[in-house]
This record gives sequence, C-alpha cells and structure tokens, in this order.
Amino acid sequence: MSSIGKAGKTGLIFFPAFDWAISPTHPEREERLLYTRDQIFEEGLMDLPAIEEYKPRLAEKKDVARAHFCVPDVESQVTEAHLIAAGSTLTLADALEKGEIRNGFALVRPPGHHSMRVVHGNRGFCNINNMAIMVEYLRTKYGHKRIAVIDTDVHHGDGTQEIFWHDQDVLCLSFHQDGHTLYPGSGFVNEMGGPQALARTLNVPLPPGTTDEGIHYVLDNLILPVLDDFKPDLILNSAGQDNHYTDPLANMRFSANGYARLNEKLAPDLCVLEGGYAVETALPYVNTGIIQAMAGLDYSHVKEPDYVPGRFVQTEGMKREIEHTVAQVQKIWDQRDELVAQALDGAGDFYRRKKRVFYDTDMINENQEEVVRLCPDCAGYMTILTSAQRGYGILNSAFCVSIPRGACSSCRDDAKEEYAEHVDDKRIGYVLMQDKDKDKFKLYNNMIRTERGY
Repeated sequence: MSSIGKAGKTGLIFFPAFDWAISPTHPEREERLLYTRDQIFEEGLMDLPAIEEYKPRLAEKKDVARAHFCVPDVESQVTEAHLIAAGSTLTLADALEKGEIRNGFALVRPPGHHSMRVVHGNRGFCNINNMAIMVEYLRTKYGHKRIAVIDTDVHHGDGTQEIFWHDQDVLCLSFHQDGHTLYPGSGFVNEMGGPQALARTLNVPLPPGTTDEGIHYVLDNLILPVLDDFKPDLILNSAGQDNHYTDPLANMRFSANGYARLNEKLAPDLCVLEGGYAVETALPYVNTGIIQAMAGLDYSHVKEPDYVPGRFVQTEGMKREIEHTVAQVQKIWDQRDELVAQALDGAGDFYRRKKRVFYDTDMINENQEEVVRLCPDCAGYMTILTSAQRGYGILNSAFCVSIPRGACSSCRDDAKEEYAEHVDDKRIGYVLMQDKDKDKFKLYNNMIRTERGY
C-alpha cells in the first residue's frame, strides 16, 4: 500500500449500463460514461495511489423497497442495470464505512433523482432513486441519523425531495435552473417540506445563464453555512453535470473548473452521478475535475478545449435575483423551528395532500392521496392511495403504508391495522407496507390473494 493509505483514497465505480437505453439516440445513453472513462485513463488518473476503483454489484430488491413503493412490485420496475447502478452506490457506502476510502464517486447510469416514493414507471429518465436507496441503506445498516443531500443537477431533484419530504433528519438542498424554464417545473422557494420537517427541504431556483460566479455565491453564502448549522453525519452529492454551458437540455453557464471548485468546497463524502448530456464537450472534463478535487489533486489545468475565461458574464439583474433568492432561503432556514411550530399548531392529528404525478418517459398519469399521522411521539406513519393510468386505461392501483424509524407503539399498531383493512379490498390491486424500524417489507396482491416479502 502506498504512503497515502487506503483511508486517504477516493473510491470510484464506473457502470455505463451497455444493455440499458430508453432509445438508441436518447440523450441518456452509455456514451455519457464511456468518454469520461477514456479521458480519465488518458490522464492516467486510475494509476494514481489516491484513486481506488471498485467493481459494481447488484442491489437487493429489499434495498429498493426501503426507499420505494414499486407498483405492482420491484421486479416490474427495475432491470438488472438499475439494480447494478443502485448497488454500486452501496458498494462505495460500504467502503466508506469500513474506512477503506475517504470519499467516493459512483459514475453510474441509469440516473435516479426524478424517481419518487411511489414508482409506476420511468419519469425524467429515472425508474428508481439511487441516492435515496443509498441514504436508506446508510441509515439502516450503519445507523446514521442526520444526512444532507445536496443536488447540483440543473433539473430540480423532485424525486429525492418527495421521498424525504416528511423526514426532519434528511436535509435536501437543491440548486437548479428555475422550474419556470425547465423540466420538471418544480423546485421553488416555497417548497419546504412537510409540517414536521419544514425547512429540511430547501430549493434555490436560478435564472437561465447563471455562471460559476452565481453558483459559487449560492454555495458560499447558503449551502456551506446551512451545512455548518445542520451538522450532518454525512454529506452526499447528487452530482448532475448539466449546469455546464454546453449541455443540450439546459441553459446554464457553469464550467468544468467551476464544478471542481464546488466539489472541493462542498467536500462530499459520496457523490452519485445524475444528469449531464454534453457527452463529448462537458462530461469528460467535468468528471475529471470532480475526481481530482475529491482526491485532493491539482485540477487547475482541467479546462474544456473551447473554454474562454470571461466569456460568460452575469448581468446585474441576475446577480440581484440570485442574492434575493439566497436571502429568502436563508430566512426560511433561520426560522425552521418557528415554521414547524406554526404548521403544527391546530393542524389536527393528520396531514393530507392530494397530488398528480406525470411520468413523461412512460406517459403515465398518477393520482395520489397521502396521509401522515402528526404524532407527538414519533415521525408518524404514512399511507398513500395511488392509481395510475396510461391513456384511458387503469394501469395499477395500490394502498401503501410506511412505518417510520423509531415509530411509537400507537403508530405501529395503527399502521398495521391500515394494512390489514385494505387486504382483500377488490377496489385496490395491491397493498404494500414498509416497516423501516424492523427493515421488513410486505406486498399483498389482492387479485390472487397472496402475500410476499422483501
């Protein structure tokens, strides 16, 4: 072993998923990682003592069930490629926890951050949420309580936000191009989390054309101070790279060197690749810069062939808009305890919300009714009634029950009763239950009256 020692290394996993594609010419394709790998080998990074490459592995279906209600079941929503992408993040999580590496980067596809708690199909190129699966794995296997997820993809991380909407121990902070101008049309300042977890979701929508200057202003004046306050056990980065100035699906002006500096300042424990679709002009340079920053190597030479210093300049109006947004979000964070107290005052025993979710890749419309017990003794159990349609036909319906970690006996008993009451209800296709305390997951098929677990 070199003098750097295993614990000083940066762990890397590459998984380009050769056998998975939405279509042969789709932006989310295997070349996203192949050009990066060529660049890294050309630079000789894989031969450096600071880098340790790991092999991918399959996630178990149970790992998926911790984060998702897959309808009708996990098997119908994932391919082997999805399980390997998710499993790769868990391999690096294990390596970090065992002290083999100091930090790690899972360069994998398919991506995941648009996949929500309930899964009926693919939306935003995502079936299952690699980041959320890793968060739940780290909490279950290693007992971490407070985790921060910083999403740096140009598209709002709406799936990760939705999964942890009611979780006061997971901070989800996303900066992204303003949802008025880009998919998925969400991620506004007023999206702050459920009543018991207000301000644990923070969103920073940025104007199209934001440069390195603007994104580093957000990092220095909001993200780093909030992390200092929150004091997470781990900092995780959903590392989307489509803020780059050449990305074909967005309108931002971030550079490879700007990404590397962001990573150096943020110092995430683990990164998971999300989007980024400038296959030749951005990804090889951005990923090389991030890897060098994570490994503590000099990244000052990492520049795109067409990069011209000073080429992109923010207007005074854009600077004022970014500063105003940062001030708004900082105020929300500063008032987090008062916001929770106000939301719970007179709220009653249950919080309810109805929502519609559109799966743009698979053209599915979903209707949900979510109910959360506002329990004074624990995080409260959750139920979700969901139905999905494609065209005019019903695809699937399900009743989902989630028992949180640290559930009180009252919530545990009521959740089990909810599950039992919906078994054999012919109006609902499937009944699912997550028991996160016991790490057990059940699925009942009402059509054939059978139950199985993960």
